[in-house]
Amino acid sequence: MSDDSQKSLWARLSGGQAKQKLLAFASLLALILIFTALKPDAFMTQDNIIGILQSTTVIGVLAIASTFIIITSGIDLSVGVLMTFCAVMSGVFLVNWGLPLPLGVLGAIVVGALTGTVSGLAITRLKVPPFIATLGMMMLLKGVSLLITGARPIYFNDIEGFDQIALGSLIGDIFPALPIPNGVLILFVVAAVCAVILNRTALGRYTFALGSNEEAVRLSGVDVNRWKVIIYAFSGGICGVAGLLIASRLNSAQPALGQGYELDAIAAVVIGGTSLSGGVGTILGTIIGAFIMSVLINGLRIMSVAQEWQMVLTGLIIILAVYTDNLRRAKK
Repeated sequence: MSDDSQKSLWARLSGGQAKQKLLAFASLLALILIFTALKPDAFMTQDNIIGILQSTTVIGVLAIASTFIIITSGIDLSVGVLMTFCAVMSGVFLVNWGLPLPLGVLGAIVVGALTGTVSGLAITRLKVPPFIATLGMMMLLKGVSLLITGARPIYFNDIEGFDQIALGSLIGDIFPALPIPNGVLILFVVAAVCAVILNRTALGRYTFALGSNEEAVRLSGVDVNRWKVIIYAFSGGICGVAGLLIASRLNSAQPALGQGYELDAIAAVVIGGTSLSGGVGTILGTIIGAFIMSVLINGLRIMSVAQEWQMVLTGLIIILAVYTDNLRRAKK
C-alpha cells in the first residue's frame, strides 16, 4: 500500500471515529435532558450527579482495560471477576497480612497484571480462543476468591485511609462546593495515561496493528505473542485499579461481586466507537460510553424501572452498537 493510500485510509478512519464520538456525546446529552425532564427533582441534584460520577469510576476503568483488548480484536470476559479478585487480594495484603497501605495497593495492581499475563499466555501459547480462555479465567477467579475468603467479605474498617482512595475528595478539601470523589480523579488520570500510551507508544501502535492485520505484523518480524501477553497484562493491571476503587467505595472486598460488570464495560467500549472487529478505538470514546451506561442505569433506577428490564435494555444497546459498527465498517 502506498503512503498516499495509507494516509487516505487513516483519514477515513479518523473521520469515522470522530463522528462516532460526536454521536456518542450527543446521545449522552440526550439522555441527561430526557431524565432531567422526566425527574427534575431527583436527577439533577448534587447528590445524584456525584452518585453518577462515583458509579462511572468502576465501569470506566474496566472499560479502559477492555478497550486495549478489544482493539486487538480480542475479548476479555474476566475483567469484572478479575476486579473482584484484586479487591480480595488487597484485603489479604492489608487486613490478613498487615502490609502497609502503599504495598497493599501496589500488590493488588501487580496481581491483576500477573493474572492478565496468565490469560495472555493461555491465548498465545496454548492457542485457546480469547473467549474461552477468559471465560475459564472468569470461573477460576470467582472460585478462588470464594475459597480465599471462605465466601465472606473482608472489611477494611481498621485500615486507615483506604476508604479515601475512592470516597475522599481532594478537590472538595480545596473547593467545598465541588465534592468530587477521588475515584473520579483516578478514573480521569487512568484515562489520560492510557490515552497517551495508546496513541504515543509502541504498546499502542502494536495494539492497533494486531487488531488491523495480525498476520502482516507477524510477517514483518514482530513477536506477536509477546505483545499480546503484554497487552493482556497491562489490561489486568488496570483491572487491579478498578478492584481497589470498588473495595474502597464499599470499604470491603465482596468475593461474590463482579460477574456482570464485564457486560457494562464491553457495552461502554462498543458505544464509544471501539470496533469488535479490532483496529479502531479511542479512550475518550470509551469514557463517553461509560458515562452513557452510568446515566442510563441511574436514570432507569430513578424511574423505578425493574432491574430485569435494565438488563434487557443493556443487551439491546450492545446489539445495536455492534450493528451500527458493522454498517460503518461496511461503508468504509
